[in-house]
Amino acid sequence: MISHKNIKTIEDHNFKGKKVLIRVDFNVPLNHNRQVTDDTRIRESLSTIKKILNDGASVILISHLGRPKGGFENDYSLTPLVPVLTELLGKNIIFTRDLFGQYTIDVCSKLKPGDVVLLENIRFYPEEEAGTDGEFAKQLASLGDAYVNDAFATSHRAHMSVSVLPKYFPNDKYFGLLLANELMNLERILNDAKPPYTAIIGGAKVSNKIGIIKTLINKVDNIIIGGGMAFTFIKSLGGNIGGSLYEEDWVGAAKDMVKEMMLKGVNLYLPTDVVIADKFSNDANYKLCSADDIPDKWLGLDIGKKTCRRYAEIINNSSTILWNGPMGVFELSHFQQGTKAVAIAVASATISGSFSLVGGGDSVAAINTYNLADQISYVSTGGGAMLEYVEGKKLPGVEAILL
Repeated sequence: MISHKNIKTIEDHNFKGKKVLIRVDFNVPLNHNRQVTDDTRIRESLSTIKKILNDGASVILISHLGRPKGGFENDYSLTPLVPVLTELLGKNIIFTRDLFGQYTIDVCSKLKPGDVVLLENIRFYPEEEAGTDGEFAKQLASLGDAYVNDAFATSHRAHMSVSVLPKYFPNDKYFGLLLANELMNLERILNDAKPPYTAIIGGAKVSNKIGIIKTLINKVDNIIIGGGMAFTFIKSLGGNIGGSLYEEDWVGAAKDMVKEMMLKGVNLYLPTDVVIADKFSNDANYKLCSADDIPDKWLGLDIGKKTCRRYAEIINNSSTILWNGPMGVFELSHFQQGTKAVAIAVASATISGSFSLVGGGDSVAAINTYNLADQISYVSTGGGAMLEYVEGKKLPGVEAILL
C-alpha cells in the first residue's frame, strides 16, 4: 500500500536549468503508412512534459514502441512520432537515432531550457528488456540530471529504463503526473472505497484474473462475472455449458472462490442467460439461452438481456465500481451488447455520483467506442500494470522511485 504522502511527484519540485529524462509510454498504434492513428498515449503525458518545460528545464524522452526482436527495425522506429509531438507541443523536436552516438551526446550536452529530445526506441537495445544494470544504464543516466517515470503501463516490467535507471538519481527521481494519478486512483479503489463496492470482472480466462478476484473478495460487496471466464464458474456449479470455452484446470479454483465469497458475504453474480452461437463467427446463427443449459456444440459468446438488466441494476446501486474485462466477444458486433450495457450502466452510475475506475484494453476500448470516457471517474492507462497493482504485487517501476 502506498500512502499519498509517499508519492513524490514533479509538482513537488522545480526543474529549472535541469535536463530531465522522462520515461513515457508512447506505444501508439500506426497504420500501414506508419502514421499515428491514435495519439492518446502521447497526449496523456503532455501535462508532465509541459510542467517540466515551463519550469525552465529541457526534456529527454525515452519510450518503446511495439516488440522489436533485437536491433533496429524500421517498423518500430519512433520517427512517426516526431511530427505528432511537434504539433502537440508547438515546438521542434530533436530526434536522435543512436542512443550513444556522438550526435546524441553532443545534443544532450548542449540542451537549452525548453528543448525537447526524443530518443529512438529503447527496445532496440537488448539491455532494456533484460533489465540489466551496467554500462548501458550508466551511459543513459549520464545524459540527464533528473529522472521522471510517467509510464504506468510499463511499470510492471523490470526493464532497465523503469527499474534500473532511477537508481542513478537517488535524490532526483519522481513520479510524473500521469503515473501519480494512476496510483492515487488505484489506492482509492483499494483502500478508500465507499460501499456498496462492485467489481465487474470479464475476459476469456479465469487463470488471468484469479489474482485480482482473490484480492477483491476481501474488499468488495459485489462481484459481477462476465466474458468467457463465466463458463468456468458455471461449469464449477454443475451447469451445462455446451461447447463454450472454459478452463478445465481451473474449475476447482473457481468452485473454491465461490465458497470463499459465500463465507465472506460477498455477492457473486453470474450470467443467468447468454447469447449462444453455432460457431465462433459474426455470421453464426445465434439465439438467447439459459446460461446453465446450453445445447451441445453451441458456444456462449455474450451475456443475455436479462443478465444485462440485472447487472445494470447492481451497478447503478453501487457507490464504487471497478471494471476490468468485456462481457462477451466484444470484437464481433453481434456479441457486444453485454459489454455495451455494462459500459452505459457504469457511466450512468458515475453521473449519479458513484466513483468508477475502468482498466484493461477491451473495457477501455468499449468506453471509447461508445464515447463514454468523460463520464467515467478514471480510465486507467495500464492493463497488466493495473491488474498487478490491484493484486497487491509490487511494480518495479513504482518501487524504483519509492526506494
